[in-house]
Amino acid sequence: MNILMLSDVYFPRVNGVSTSIRTFARSLAQMGHAVTLVVPDYGPESGQAQHDEGAFEVIRLPARVIFFDPEDRLIKGSALAAVTRTLAARDWDVIHVHTPFRAHQLGVRLAALTGTPTVETYHTYFEEYVGHYLPWLPAGLTRWLARRVSRHLCHGVDHLIVPSAQMAEVLDRYGVRTPWTVIPTGIDLAEFSGGDGARFRDMHGIGADAPTMVTVSRLSLEKNIAFLLRVAKRLLPRFPALQFLIAGEGPDAVRLRQLVASLGLQNNVRFFGNLDRRSTLLDAYSAGDVFVFASPTETQGLVLIEAMAMGTPIVSTAVMGTATVLRDARSARISSEDESVFAGHVALLLDSVEDRRALAEAGPMDARAWSTEVLMGRAVDLYASLLRPSPALA
Repeated sequence: MNILMLSDVYFPRVNGVSTSIRTFARSLAQMGHAVTLVVPDYGPESGQAQHDEGAFEVIRLPARVIFFDPEDRLIKGSALAAVTRTLAARDWDVIHVHTPFRAHQLGVRLAALTGTPTVETYHTYFEEYVGHYLPWLPAGLTRWLARRVSRHLCHGVDHLIVPSAQMAEVLDRYGVRTPWTVIPTGIDLAEFSGGDGARFRDMHGIGADAPTMVTVSRLSLEKNIAFLLRVAKRLLPRFPALQFLIAGEGPDAVRLRQLVASLGLQNNVRFFGNLDRRSTLLDAYSAGDVFVFASPTETQGLVLIEAMAMGTPIVSTAVMGTATVLRDARSARISSEDESVFAGHVALLLDSVEDRRALAEAGPMDARAWSTEVLMGRAVDLYASLLRPSPALA
């Protein structure tokens, strides 16, 4: 099949949506399908993200910085007009839209011009996110807008992909009537093995016996990292040598560093920024005695699957997509969003080598259920079900 993918976000912008899109595109290309991905141009940094793009075509469109969210880009309207003509002249079997802004606009326009079936993945729980980015608007108004806009966008495509049943329930509450299919993205298990935790600890002066928590996350309010910092504070009396390793970047970094100082955690918390997914990130996962996560807005929770694959024991809340990932997991302890309870789960694992070993051994087996080899076939089946017969066969 010839598959056109459209998105308002992609590497070098590091987040779960970028990772999901790349996983989708790579997997489809490996299955023998032709994939073209249209995304914003981030300027000179875009070249740094192209080391793995040989398997599929990437078209980057001129874009501008968004004043209230400088990490992201908005494709320029003038760029849409030119690329629409170019893309409409090509033969596509399906158009897969990944984000609801310019990419959605382009996808709907192309579908109207070419009659190509459109699929859209609902990656992000916008109702929970929008208030963080538009804090000057009343919360009730932003939630109403998110629901109304989501309903309108979803009704503009032929089919929806949702990463979890919980997200499908949200859309049903919104009144969305577009057919949907639950297909998590999953991960390429071959990419998540071989990390060297001892090397990471040695490189950063972390003792081999130091009790260590690790999280991998965008540094933004909705990821709830402040909660994890308060959990670390509760653990200090029992584990004074505790080290909390945080991999990721984002707009909440300054506030989180200030919180670390106010909690007196300067000697216990390390911020590492975005780590290389082929080397140092794997080492960071392996360096952790426990992987911790508490975001309430995830539609998938890909980092939990990555931690499973790396054999890092998990303590996490289970909300939205993370509830789906953790439902039958033997590699995780599920906690409520209560600092004392969460800290208790972490403490039990830090105290018990045997318990950590049992969870670590179960992790790779849990991760197999989320392998792209298992999940991408379902996406291809969905695409095939939407194909429209050619006029000669109709």
